[in-house]
Amino acid sequence: MVWPFKPRLRKQIARIEVTGAIAGSTRKQVLDAIKTIEEKKFPVLLLRIDSPGGTVGDSQEIYSALKKLKEKIKVVASYGNISASGGVYIAMGASHIMANPGTITGSIGVILRGNNLERLLDKIGVSFKVIKSGPYKDILAFDRQLTEPEQDILQALIDSSYQQFVQTVAEARNLTVETVKSFADGRIFTGQQAVDLGIVDRLGTEEDARRWAAELAGLDPEKTPCYTFGEKKTFWSRFLPGRGQLGTKLAAGTDWLEFELSTSGLPLWMYRP
Repeated sequence: MVWPFKPRLRKQIARIEVTGAIAGSTRKQVLDAIKTIEEKKFPVLLLRIDSPGGTVGDSQEIYSALKKLKEKIKVVASYGNISASGGVYIAMGASHIMANPGTITGSIGVILRGNNLERLLDKIGVSFKVIKSGPYKDILAFDRQLTEPEQDILQALIDSSYQQFVQTVAEARNLTVETVKSFADGRIFTGQQAVDLGIVDRLGTEEDARRWAAELAGLDPEKTPCYTFGEKKTFWSRFLPGRGQLGTKLAAGTDWLEFELSTSGLPLWMYRP
């Protein structure tokens, strides 16, 4: 896609909106936007986050790109209704963070879920014959329960991912690892509490964040507009990656089931009540 840029756009605030679950489509859209922002030399980025988090790898790639970008320009993150787990992680790539007092944030941690259909398969008389190269090749298979050694393997994986999350927050917010671990137990908290904990800088609306971004870039906060990349998603699509208009499919639960199945066995940095 060719963007209709003009020199005056370099005096605008670049804006990226991250809504819904962070997954492959979101990652691509954000990374493409960041690349364009660098090429066109926007002076500052306003990153609007309204997300419960998502997949670990996609969150890490967005964070890495933002961290690299903030070496060149200021990046201000603004939290909407929710910025939890992976939403917090990508915000660690920003120079400054602002949240509403009632924003739901936190949920720092990792979750991995598998689907065990063993009892259902037994009832309908379905079984599988598995030939594998090693005892753990079919770990988290849906037709049987986890063994104790498999649980240990997966717990070690989760612990490693959790440590990566904690270390990133500690470095980004100039906190000790021990301090971060004191509240990084999966709990959620408000924007006001996040300021008290040191993982959010200020309280305010997105408009406040826009003005702050303009001031940091030496632009007029009264007149400087935003240039937004990407399309805004519908309300329901915020809970599902890569979806547009869901219509009645969501009411039937088919799209949510698809999301559950597509992320089964994947470590997630995601708030899942």
